[in-house]
Amino acid sequence: MTIDWKKIGLFAGGTLFGTAGIKILASDDAKKFYTQCTAAVLRGKSCVMKTVNTVQENAEDIYEDAKQINEERAAKAEAAEFEDAKEAAEEAVEETAAE
Repeated sequence: MTIDWKKIGLFAGGTLFGTAGIKILASDDAKKFYTQCTAAVLRGKSCVMKTVNTVQENAEDIYEDAKQINEERAAKAEAAEFEDAKEAAEEAVEETAAE
């Protein structure tokens, strides 16, 4: 039975690297780095939420303006129909009077 030193060396190296990696990831410097990254993400989220709120407010304003425009158009159309009906009635009265 032969010992495969390459596999043993790779296993030992991986174990040492993993142990050192865990210690590095759990160090105070790493925690400070994680904290700074998290703070940056929260600032970014805050900025995005401000932008989203502004867009929502603008969309609400646009929606209300569009509703107002449609109401005004409907009122004008109704007034035009009323005028047409009034003119038709006046013409009918004139025709009746002329006969």
